[in-house]
Amino acid sequence: MNNKTTIIMTSEGYLALEEELNNLKNVERPRIIEDLKEARAQGDLSENADYDSARNEQAQVEAKIKELEYKLAHAEISDSNKKVDKVSVGSKVTIAYDEDDEETYYIVGSTEVDAFNNKISNESPIGKAVLGHKKGEVVSVESPNGSYEVKITNIE
Repeated sequence: MNNKTTIIMTSEGYLALEEELNNLKNVERPRIIEDLKEARAQGDLSENADYDSARNEQAQVEAKIKELEYKLAHAEISDSNKKVDKVSVGSKVTIAYDEDDEETYYIVGSTEVDAFNNKISNESPIGKAVLGHKKGEVVSVESPNGSYEVKITNIE
């Protein structure tokens, strides 16, 4: 690929992808190879559901390995420690929608999003709006339902 794409992520996200890749290569791939050997030993492969299942699983694992290798090769790790005073990828930011409604988010790369743990992408409307801003600033968030303002009350 001539067009180099950069995938921004935190160091934790990078390590999680490395761990997943190692598991796929060192645990899942060998297990599937064993499953294929056992299925071949059963005889006729044309009507062997175990063989078909193992081949499908192998294809999925190999595709996931390629995807993870691509992401890791094109990763740019954001060092949130270098910009403590401004929101960046890796920051934990608390925003106020109004005086009684505050929410804390972790700004992460798009591959690390986890809504259940308040990890939002730097490419999301809120993520885009707060990046590069400081504590105390009021920023406008552009969303599909219109724009609204939030105040940055804390950055960690």
